[in-house]
Amino acid sequence: MQATAIVAIFALILLGSFLAAPRRATLDGFFEGRSDQGVQPGLWTLVFSQITTWIFARSLMNAAILGFYYGFAGVLAYAAYYGSFLTGGFIVGRLRESGAMSVQDWLSARFGAVGTACYNSVIALRLLSEVFANLIVVGLIFSAVLPDVGFAKEGAIIVVGLVALAYSAWGGLSAALRTDVMQMLIFLLVFGAALVALIMRPGFDLAAIVTAQGTAGAYNGWILLLVAFLQVFSYPAHDPVMMDRGFIADRDTTRKSFLHAFWISTLCIVAFGAFGIQAALEGAAYDTQLIGTWATMFPSWVFVALMASLLISALSTLDSALSSAARLAVVELRVAPRSLAGGRGAMVVFALGGAALTFWGNQTLFDAVAVSGTASMFLTPVLVVGLLTQRSVAVWSFLICFTAALSGALAYMFRANEAVAPFLVEGHKYEQLLQICVVVLAVGFAAVLLGSRRVDARVGG
Repeated sequence: MQATAIVAIFALILLGSFLAAPRRATLDGFFEGRSDQGVQPGLWTLVFSQITTWIFARSLMNAAILGFYYGFAGVLAYAAYYGSFLTGGFIVGRLRESGAMSVQDWLSARFGAVGTACYNSVIALRLLSEVFANLIVVGLIFSAVLPDVGFAKEGAIIVVGLVALAYSAWGGLSAALRTDVMQMLIFLLVFGAALVALIMRPGFDLAAIVTAQGTAGAYNGWILLLVAFLQVFSYPAHDPVMMDRGFIADRDTTRKSFLHAFWISTLCIVAFGAFGIQAALEGAAYDTQLIGTWATMFPSWVFVALMASLLISALSTLDSALSSAARLAVVELRVAPRSLAGGRGAMVVFALGGAALTFWGNQTLFDAVAVSGTASMFLTPVLVVGLLTQRSVAVWSFLICFTAALSGALAYMFRANEAVAPFLVEGHKYEQLLQICVVVLAVGFAAVLLGSRRVDARVGG
């Protein structure tokens, strides 16, 4: 019954996404998100789109898993990443004040092709990781609810990937924006119902939730919170989905959209994390990244609502990641013509790449966040010194920042390797990640400060 309900609800959401997508595709709509009449997206369209593309399935699962293991500290640590809406909105505002219309625009004016090549390589990997990680969650859900179907995981990944690709390729960014609104409204409805059921559950105690230590103790949750604080400035700047939405409406609408997206998404993440904390408080066994745990804990309809929430989030992120991939390939990299065919071709490449990783790559969900977040940290000293203080930064300084951040990301990815392990502290992986982040920032700021000089503020970048 649960499996039938989940499949039926998700099929209706897929159908609704097709119906919500624009009937006619234009270049401005496909790449800039404008309506058929050339009108920019409104405030709440931007807000809902920002939220659904950031409270994606991977994020919801991570928040719940961190809550299960590290209690409220783990949830708070993951919620801290949603401060990216505040730092991202601030960065977008300063970029637009300088006359730049994208991060690449600003980097190109200061570091030429080297700057944009380094940045674009990181965000390309970010987009692939978004496709990969959300398809993984889809596969986990259907393999858990259809355990007797041998190809449930692979089949679900392929079907959902194809459906998201189909309507995204039809309308591009305008399709992502329109479907995001519908998907967000459904998400709030089904997740809101599940949250009410959790609050009304016998034994639910808010005080116990906020003081919970988790099954592994809160210490590593607090360590991860420190990591989040170190990464939260650069993190939004390397997310093309967020950055794309920072330049498609007027500045006042954009500023308000980031502020509203911050508080709404943070509440959603903390609320979803409470489901993981509650599972730990009740002594439930960890099963299938909590999917199996919730199946035994909650009534069928609550479990169905939770799975529907995850699937909606996965679908919303997929279409947004694909539309940003099209813009990256066509507008920024210019490896394809600025045409509908060029954008659709780029979407196909990224969809295939992300899907291929689900059948091969590391499936630890937080690792995808930690690795891309660490790689993005080359932007922190560059933006702080170059954008905020208006100092000119030498290209060699930029390259040292980039090399340090990329090396840090690789060190975390291969932390168990015998060539890497001796350089890291003996301890939990989050302690090692904190060490890596501190070193990356120290090297980056030292290089930038040594290679910077004061200049007059420039217009147009």
